[in-house]
Amino acid sequence: MTVTEQPQQNADEPTGPLAQNPVGQTLSLAGLVRARLGEASLPEPAKALVREALGENQARGTSSLGRVYLDSVAVNGFRGIGPRARLALSPRPGVNLVVGRNGSGKSSLADAIEVGFTGTRAHRPGQDATGGGHWANLHNAENPKIELKLAIEGDTGPSTLTRTWTSEEFGSSEATFRRPGHGTVPVADAGWGTALADHRPFLSYTDLDLMLTGKPSQRYDAIATILGMELLSSAISGLSAREKALAGTAKETRDALPGLKEALYALEDDDRAVQALLAVDTPGAPDLDVIDALVVGLPPADAGRLAELRIEAGVKGPDLVEVGQAVERLRNAVADVEDLRGTDAENAQLRADLLERALAHADRHPDGDVCPACGTERALGREWYERASRQVAELRREAKTAHDAHAALEAGTRHLHHLVERPAGIPDSLAEPWARWVDCRKITDPGELVRAAEEAATVLADACETVRRHAARELETRDERWRALVTRLAAWADKARRTERDKLLLADLRKAVKWLKELAAELRDQRMKHFTDATQGIWERLRQESNVDLTDVGLKGSEKASVRKLVMAASVDGQDAPALDVMSQGELHSLALSLFLPRATTADSPFGFLLIDDPVQSMDPTKVHGLAQVLHEMGRHRQIVVFTHDPRLQKAFTDQELPAAVFQVTRGEGSRVKVACIDDPVAQAIGDARAIAATRGLPSGTYSHVLPGLCRIALENAFLEAAWIRHHRTGGSEHDLQVAIDSAERFQEVAAFALFGDVSRSSDVKEEVRRRYGSPACSLIQQCQKGAHSHGASISDPHRFVTEVENLAQKIRKPEVTA
Repeated sequence: MTVTEQPQQNADEPTGPLAQNPVGQTLSLAGLVRARLGEASLPEPAKALVREALGENQARGTSSLGRVYLDSVAVNGFRGIGPRARLALSPRPGVNLVVGRNGSGKSSLADAIEVGFTGTRAHRPGQDATGGGHWANLHNAENPKIELKLAIEGDTGPSTLTRTWTSEEFGSSEATFRRPGHGTVPVADAGWGTALADHRPFLSYTDLDLMLTGKPSQRYDAIATILGMELLSSAISGLSAREKALAGTAKETRDALPGLKEALYALEDDDRAVQALLAVDTPGAPDLDVIDALVVGLPPADAGRLAELRIEAGVKGPDLVEVGQAVERLRNAVADVEDLRGTDAENAQLRADLLERALAHADRHPDGDVCPACGTERALGREWYERASRQVAELRREAKTAHDAHAALEAGTRHLHHLVERPAGIPDSLAEPWARWVDCRKITDPGELVRAAEEAATVLADACETVRRHAARELETRDERWRALVTRLAAWADKARRTERDKLLLADLRKAVKWLKELAAELRDQRMKHFTDATQGIWERLRQESNVDLTDVGLKGSEKASVRKLVMAASVDGQDAPALDVMSQGELHSLALSLFLPRATTADSPFGFLLIDDPVQSMDPTKVHGLAQVLHEMGRHRQIVVFTHDPRLQKAFTDQELPAAVFQVTRGEGSRVKVACIDDPVAQAIGDARAIAATRGLPSGTYSHVLPGLCRIALENAFLEAAWIRHHRTGGSEHDLQVAIDSAERFQEVAAFALFGDVSRSSDVKEEVRRRYGSPACSLIQQCQKGAHSHGASISDPHRFVTEVENLAQKIRKPEVTA
């Protein structure tokens, strides 16, 4: 038998109509799934994916705190409550009836508890839950405050949840949470957010109405959520999303390949496209390294035509403007020299040169006066020297034009030679015209240089421009097409790489999702069956004389479906019919309770309490009696707090002798609300005993047996309450507590469990009572126990005896804090 088939009842489940708790499993859902996973035939990587998905979703928005019970609520300045009003409860399982006429303030107390936890109020869809309406009290609007005292399983003392407002806006409230030994934090840190949505412990008339009049999808979600399948649903959603993403990438890679290959074929004259085509079409798997090199622009090993084109596109010939200006200057210089040839200016230049040489000779031979050219004596005297110097200056002035012309000719030749350059790389198509241009540097004759340079530069520049234009056009065509294709190639390569990398992961994800979906369907059917049984069990109690049988409650659709609804089937006198179509208003109200109560009391809920406001509207008396039975049964394991103005519910408890603590709420002037406990098991027994003590003339057996018997009941209930509180504070199992109490057949055993947590220590009770409460307490208990014996108890002062028992009971109800 697998773990999901084990029939054991959950420790926190009741045994009546709620016995089949929707989440009543021996293991938590996470533990159950892991146990089943260990038995599964999945490969280990797929199991690891399941464990990871469960681990990521298990603790979403959950609280690590123990189960929570209400100790008290104190309210001031909120709704119908002006000055501070306080409702003190016993923080343990049991039924509490808060009664009062309409307008007494009881619904304000119920509302305050919900607002304390959530900051919102019960509302219909489409209404703003934070709007609040008229929420501040008219008589005491300053410093509104809600203070909840909470008993948390395992804690040694109460925690405090406080909500206050910073402005007149209802949505401006702030809440803090103070826990013994843990300081004060925002209430959100308690981790109750998800549980408040899934296991909402507040039931107002609006909630009951929505259970039936809400949209089909809302009713579906209200039930589906509390089946406790969110862990599996979240795991399936997470793994399915991963599977869908990987499968989508693989499909996109496959679908894109034919079109990519076709585009590469179209660019077959580009070496890069050819290499890319070979890379994507590699048998087995694409050569992604080659594709990466092409994508980032790395040149291929053999540049080929692309390399030639890039050289041709970058070629730069002579600058015709600059060459033309140089040729023009040189041509002008040649013309100037030619124009001066044979002129006086040129002769003057020659004569000046000759005279300067003669003067230089005279300077070298200052004592000689013989002409070195003709030998004439006394020809080079002082007078000659001065006259020759004056002639040189005049001749130089006359010859400057010729000198400048020759200088310009030499400069023009050098400049034109300088413009003739040969770059490192010359395309083959330009080799001949570039050679003719370079040969111009060898020409020394200015006139010939002018003619050759002008012609060679023009021819070379035209050739370069033609080659460059053609190469640029071809490169532009090639690169435009390549640029458009390379982005597409890069995207495909990225997907191909991810597809190849994730191939095994995708297979494991598919196996994991398939296994989880099959398990989820199995567990959902099991848990829905439990929920249906619980709902039908409650309906059987509530319907009383109704001839409508609730035959089935089911979910149609799925959480992700656009059409999903809660299906409720019924039969009337054996004829099948939709439940909502054949039920009266009172029956519909009872059906709503039948749906809500299992939802709010699942074992997964961290809330040990359930608040119900006005649950008996439209119910006939027989259904009210059935509701009292259901609430009593729930009260064995939940703290039930019912707010009602209808006296029929209290009477139903009384008529059927079902225990319940009753609190009366009254409202005076200025919104002064008072809460008085008018009935609880201890107070009821003490009240009955006090009534006997006050009545004269009763048979003697009444004083010796009945009165001490009633006092014994009061003390026993006080010990039971103390036992629960003590056990709760130590974090003990509520199931163990119930088993222990059920096994404690004698008063001493009940007291032993309250004092020590161990029913077997009944022999130590007397000494512990003396230590805690004094010797008189031992005598009181002994007198109460004697009432059950044949001789009875001898009580000299009944009034005093009842008062002393009452005082002892109140002390017992407040147990010492023990670890």
